[in-house]
Amino acid sequence: MRPWTVLILIVAVLMAGSVQRVFAQIALPSVQFPDAPRTLPPLPNLGTEPLARIGDTLAEVRLDRVANLLRDQRDRIEPDRNGEPAVRGILIATGIDEAMIARAAQKGFRLLDRERIEGLGLDIVRFTVPDGRSLARAQKQLAKLLPDADIDADHIYFASGPGGLLPAATLAAAFPPGKASLGLIDGGVAAHPSLAGRVAQRGFAAGAPVASRHGTAVASLLVGSGAVRGSAPGQRLLVADVYGADPAGGNASAIARALGWLAQNGVAVTTISLVGPDNKLLALAVSRAQQRGMLIVAAVGNDGPAAPPAYPASYGGVFGVTGVDARNRALPEAGRARHIDFAAPGDAVLAATGPVSTDRLRGTSFAAPLVAGRLVLHYPAPAIDRIGPAVSALVMEARDLGKRGRDQIYGHGLICGDCGGR
Repeated sequence: MRPWTVLILIVAVLMAGSVQRVFAQIALPSVQFPDAPRTLPPLPNLGTEPLARIGDTLAEVRLDRVANLLRDQRDRIEPDRNGEPAVRGILIATGIDEAMIARAAQKGFRLLDRERIEGLGLDIVRFTVPDGRSLARAQKQLAKLLPDADIDADHIYFASGPGGLLPAATLAAAFPPGKASLGLIDGGVAAHPSLAGRVAQRGFAAGAPVASRHGTAVASLLVGSGAVRGSAPGQRLLVADVYGADPAGGNASAIARALGWLAQNGVAVTTISLVGPDNKLLALAVSRAQQRGMLIVAAVGNDGPAAPPAYPASYGGVFGVTGVDARNRALPEAGRARHIDFAAPGDAVLAATGPVSTDRLRGTSFAAPLVAGRLVLHYPAPAIDRIGPAVSALVMEARDLGKRGRDQIYGHGLICGDCGGR
């Protein structure tokens, strides 16, 4: 890492005139559920194929995954106007007043409910789509009818690594009352010995919290100690299960609620190893959490470099993390997002996968928590004036990979290169 790169980052942050400016500078410092697949299927054997061909293969895998979800869960999920999977028959809106609700009702959009996410100071209104109208068509119509509001579908987000429900597994026992610096938005976490006394969790979907393989693995890479060691061993972790047993779980509104809960509880660093499309509610929820001093670390996904930008990793101020193999080469399936800030081990990563099991896992999902755990050691409590020094300290830890200095493949470089059981 060139010294002047770090200096520019520090100066940019310290001179920021607002919270939004701070996060803009940080951003640009240059579950396999039974019968409800929201977890990535096993990746094809990519072998030594050229990168362009790998990209084509992964693009086909992504399209097949979306098509299968829309077919298998057609009673709960349908495509939005861009073909992205979303909760069937529901539109979510912010910036809504009574006159807008009345105007929408005149055109057949019934008010379903209102909700305030206290930790973010965010008000949400949900409308049902008029009978006989597709989500895609209704989305366009309501946006045109209410141009001053932010209207979107309730998009579905996928775990960016292998997973699966563990319905018979005991959930990790809650720690005694007290603060936690780390947060995780994912599936539920099982009671693995490496996590004893370090996890408290809450559900934000039907049936949640319920233990999942993916959530357990990511949690263990954050705070595990013992047979599985995370990058912040012994830290307390708040887990928001946004999937539960709901076929339409992992949606934008569940993630927004989870961010509110974590913000209310003073979490400083949150890991989100989920990927999906840009969403107006999610973007606003991320921004509100950032305004309260929360730093968010997200995986860039495993759909390859030719895939559309992954969110929330692509939002400004979110730390986008890619994965590398044992030779510190970027995983060929790793997405590129709109920006990549750091790399971490993402191949043959040792993680907990159930109450007593461990496994070697692959995917950017398992790189993101390694970065988040290191970040929280520099940033244990949300405080805007401490963001600059914390980020600078993490940048100084990074081992430069690829082109000299920050680049589009590895960001500032490798964090926690000896983590993940290497």
